[in-house]
Amino acid sequence: MAAFSFRRYLTPLIHVLAWGLLALTLLLFQPMAGHVVLPVQFWIKQGVLWVLWVAAFYLTVRVSVPRLLLRGHTGWFVAVLVATAATILLLSRALESAMHLPTLMHEAFQAAGVRLADGSLARRAGPGGQPGPPPPRGTRFDLVSLLITLLVLGIGTAITVVQNWQREAQLRERLDQQRVEAELSLLKAQINPHFFFNTLNNIYSLTLIDGDRARAALHRLSRMMRYVLYDTAAGPTPLSKEVAFIQDYITLMQLRLTDRVQVTFDHPDPVHEVLIAPMMLLPFVENAFKHGVAATQASHIYIGLQQPTPGEVVVEVRNTRFAAAGTDLAGSNGIGLVNTRRRLDLLYPGHYSLAVTEHTPADEFEVKLRLEVNG
Repeated sequence: MAAFSFRRYLTPLIHVLAWGLLALTLLLFQPMAGHVVLPVQFWIKQGVLWVLWVAAFYLTVRVSVPRLLLRGHTGWFVAVLVATAATILLLSRALESAMHLPTLMHEAFQAAGVRLADGSLARRAGPGGQPGPPPPRGTRFDLVSLLITLLVLGIGTAITVVQNWQREAQLRERLDQQRVEAELSLLKAQINPHFFFNTLNNIYSLTLIDGDRARAALHRLSRMMRYVLYDTAAGPTPLSKEVAFIQDYITLMQLRLTDRVQVTFDHPDPVHEVLIAPMMLLPFVENAFKHGVAATQASHIYIGLQQPTPGEVVVEVRNTRFAAAGTDLAGSNGIGLVNTRRRLDLLYPGHYSLAVTEHTPADEFEVKLRLEVNG
């Protein structure tokens, strides 16, 4: 809370310090070297200029840039900047004339015996009545005022443009994040009912054969549902829990399979604990059981998980390929794999590789995922 309050007042504090520094610079500014006692009118002019620069800065920040430059009216924006700079210089010159500042400055230089810009010595008229050099016109000071005016306008324009760019970048980032979260929620909602629909069909078939095994299957399914509904709600999940979930799924599916189907699940024991997106591996396994099992033919399913390095997970799923199996990734039967590829694009952009081989030399359907994860 204290950090939030500090950030809230940080920008006004920076503005106060910046304008205070400019005021201090004007206060210490001496137009010429030497012991010159500057008239009060000079400091009045400096104070008025400071106020004009502050007004020009916030006019640029609050009005000119947002309403002209950022809306594409570049010509009008440049015209307003030129008019602002000209107004400041004209007001400065008018103030000098009204207060007779050039004459007062000339008298101050005469009193101190300071050399002027042309090299002559500013001094009072001598006994012979010869007049001193003419009073300075203040051209040097106008040039300095012009440079500071342009600097103030340029800084105001740059700050406003950068802040607008940062706000737009943050807005785009928030919109992208919301889009990603919405797509992930939709994809997960599509995958989970698909899995539970198949599993409940399997358990329904089992109740007609063996009631005890059906009750055990329901208990295992409830444990899997608890994992999906609660353990995965917080985001990434430990790899060990994902492996246990896959093991439960395989065991549940084997309840209704015959000995003609060989299922192998090869994984490190124990696994090197890393965080992984939940339900990321299930579609590969589910697809293998859906398309790699036949009622009258022998088949096999191989599920392998390896960790070549602590930050890398490699998953390989192979299943027997049958002519009637619809393993087309673009079709409705492959919705799980299509959604999983989309989830990978959203969650691990540039940090995964997914290779799908529909017909290997061994007449298998093969999916191989290499995933870079954080330890």
